[in-house]
Amino acid sequence: MNAPESFLNDLPIFTNSFAALPAAFYTRLDPHPLPDPCVVGLSGEVADFLGLPAGFQSSPQFAEIFAGNRLLPGSEPLAAVYSGHQFGVWAGQLGDGRAHLLGGLCNASGHWEIQLKGAGKTPYSRGADGRAVLRSSIREFLCSEAMAGLGVPTTRALCVIGADYPVRREAIETAAVVTRVAPGFVRFGSFEHWASRDRDQEVRQLADYVIDTFRPQCRAAANPYDALLRDVSVRTGELMAHWMAVGFMHGVMNTDNMSILGLTLDYGPFGFMEAFDSGHICNHSDTYGRYTYRNQPHVGQWNLYCLADAFLPLLKRPEIARAAVDETYGEAFEQTFARLMRGKLGLLAAMPDDEDFIGETFGFLQQHRPDFTTFFRVLSRLPAVPDRENQAKTDAPLRDLFVDRAACDAWLDTWRARLAQTPWSDDQRQVAMLACNPKYILRNWLAEAAIRQARDKDFSGVQRLLTCLRRPFDEQPEFEDFAALPPDWASGLEVSCSS
Repeated sequence: MNAPESFLNDLPIFTNSFAALPAAFYTRLDPHPLPDPCVVGLSGEVADFLGLPAGFQSSPQFAEIFAGNRLLPGSEPLAAVYSGHQFGVWAGQLGDGRAHLLGGLCNASGHWEIQLKGAGKTPYSRGADGRAVLRSSIREFLCSEAMAGLGVPTTRALCVIGADYPVRREAIETAAVVTRVAPGFVRFGSFEHWASRDRDQEVRQLADYVIDTFRPQCRAAANPYDALLRDVSVRTGELMAHWMAVGFMHGVMNTDNMSILGLTLDYGPFGFMEAFDSGHICNHSDTYGRYTYRNQPHVGQWNLYCLADAFLPLLKRPEIARAAVDETYGEAFEQTFARLMRGKLGLLAAMPDDEDFIGETFGFLQQHRPDFTTFFRVLSRLPAVPDRENQAKTDAPLRDLFVDRAACDAWLDTWRARLAQTPWSDDQRQVAMLACNPKYILRNWLAEAAIRQARDKDFSGVQRLLTCLRRPFDEQPEFEDFAALPPDWASGLEVSCSS
């Protein structure tokens, strides 16, 4: 194993592919130092696939580097420019207002770009301080890794670094930097920026960069740009389906927060569904409920239409750009969502009436409001054909989630009738369902408890929660407390765009 210093000095694979684009796409600048940084949380899994040796992770240089105080050899830090629609309204130029792209590592597991979020002002900060605070950084760090554990396409997080550096939000908080890791950070808004300025050459340069770097298979198509837009549409549809199936709500689905690679990007005011309500608003700043749970698939398509408009310099005709979305997105979403829901419900094979049954199930959940995650986890253990004499006892764990137990019984009868259409053994089905229905999600109260500990310089809660969330489908008796329903004190928790 290399010593930490020799590792840093012998790192020839550190590059910045985005920096090869013309200078108009970004501003080169170093991160701003953060005094006396310390490691608040570290993802060993991310460190491993980046190829970081254990000696480096435990060295004093680790916090210095990922606070932005010291550069890795070969890095070319930059902040990218982009624009976007925010809450459905054109916001004009935005950009990395507090993010610095350091560069990327290429190894056997792929190409991984490394970005510091919260590392100080950039030309795109729009009067803000360029910093992130401890609470939002912990939430992004934990949720990035939680989503990966759930199998949802996402950016990852290597670590969160904190410091006793004051930052003013609604109150004085302390600063932190989260290190984000992804194949790339190009957004829908990256294309919108140049299209809105009638800079056709830059739209083409950006599309060529994305194709050549991330989607080389599109180059072989009759129209590579049409193929790229279709690829993005498919991946976005699949992403929306994953969000809906695990009860995730992004909270701020602006076009500048949508990844061209189909990844969950920018964890700000997010939430996981608890007592089911399809109209739930997880972002306190979302005054009109644009980004409710039920709206996410529609907003995903609306955002793709904005991207399609930005592709007009490449595709020339609006109907061609719109067709690239219309002919791909809906089918990708519906097929992926149906597949994921069949897995959650334990349905062995598709049947013609499944769409109706899944819709009826969501109507049932909406009417009776059980905890979304607990409902499906408990359902996973029920038998397909219960002993009639003991059925009430057998079904009690699920029935206890409902005030109207007769309604629960009626739905269970329908579910079991559907299971009987494509039968398989209870043992096989239950194992399969447990692998689809997590026991653990990042509930707001769990994140808040870890944040409160971290404010007192106790980071054990962050690391303990991370350890659990990396294996959300396993029982993990040592983390049983993390599967509990929200305590009374959590009822007033709110998250907003402030971070």
